[in-house]
Amino acid sequence: MRPFLRWLIRSLIALTLAAVVVGVWKRDEIMRLWAVNGLFSEAKIVANFSSMDAAFLTREVPRGDGPISPLPTGAPMDLPAGAADWIKDRSVTSLLVLKTGEIVHESYHLGTGPEDRRISWSMAKSFVSALVGVLLENGTIASLDDPVTQYAPSLNGTAYEDASIRNVLHMASGVQFDEDYLDKSSDINRMGRVLALGGTMDDFTRGLTATIAAPGARYQYVSIDTHVVGMVIRGATGRDISTLLSEEIIMPLGVEATPYYVTDGAGVAFVLGGLNMTTRDYARFGLMASQNGRYGNQRIVPAEWMQLATRPSAPTEAGQIGYGLHWWVPEGAADGEFMARGIYGQYIYINQNRDTVIVSTGADRNFRAPGTHSANMAMFRAIAMAR
Repeated sequence: MRPFLRWLIRSLIALTLAAVVVGVWKRDEIMRLWAVNGLFSEAKIVANFSSMDAAFLTREVPRGDGPISPLPTGAPMDLPAGAADWIKDRSVTSLLVLKTGEIVHESYHLGTGPEDRRISWSMAKSFVSALVGVLLENGTIASLDDPVTQYAPSLNGTAYEDASIRNVLHMASGVQFDEDYLDKSSDINRMGRVLALGGTMDDFTRGLTATIAAPGARYQYVSIDTHVVGMVIRGATGRDISTLLSEEIIMPLGVEATPYYVTDGAGVAFVLGGLNMTTRDYARFGLMASQNGRYGNQRIVPAEWMQLATRPSAPTEAGQIGYGLHWWVPEGAADGEFMARGIYGQYIYINQNRDTVIVSTGADRNFRAPGTHSANMAMFRAIAMAR
């Protein structure tokens, strides 16, 4: 055999072995990257949203060993006209309605069930807001107007070095960040690949140095602002958010199933959208919010915080949906109407005047289509008005 041919064969064998070794060594990262690329595919999206722990690194949010808090069942309500078509058109996976604290409707669709722990996406941001309210009341965080670098000094020299806690809660940090989920090269999708490959969200955030406006000057919804809120919380307390959320929110709510967060490679909770809970447990959180931070006979979140956080105060432009401190306020909202919401059709809608909480989870791949948000609001308001 000629020397060149022998060299070529040996090289090919060596490359094959190297590929096998790398494939085994990086198997988990490759599988997570594969999961990210197919996360929203039509064939997989419903199942994926109920099984994020099968594809990503995760961390439990302990529910403790306390009793499950009751969610009493009331007289069943008739859903408004058009609800069946809306459920189908919006790929709703679960719908639960509480009126005066009682379940008057609960249904599951597209093969899901009450035991499914569904991904919250950006509904998770409102859970972070609740934690900030608790930490402000106990003095761990001194003021919303403190700079984020006071608690997260590693953000000095980044796009966040002049931003306050209030700025990031308002989604008005001024950071340059592209949140186009449909563009694979966008910042939000680059961030997803960081998660998949076991990188760290803190490092990713520290790499953001460009700004588009001065802090507080312009509202721009960018999910990375919530990670910065998480960095502030971790810096202020010296603790991880999974444990804090467990102690301050989850255990007092008496949830029925242990929630979990998707995490990065360092085990840091993906607080901007990685919380997974059952529909009933989202309803428990919504009921607490609707009661201005009370749940049962206990105070969980300060009433003053809930009232502040759920009123529009961010520097949104005329015609935009209102935004408070990590809570949304629908267009034309009456006082006491607010919501947590996430991409692909996740909602906790609260109407205090009608004593109504609605949880709707979905796998709506057309969630950004014109008129979709308005149709969702119209349905929620119709359900709230129905007897």
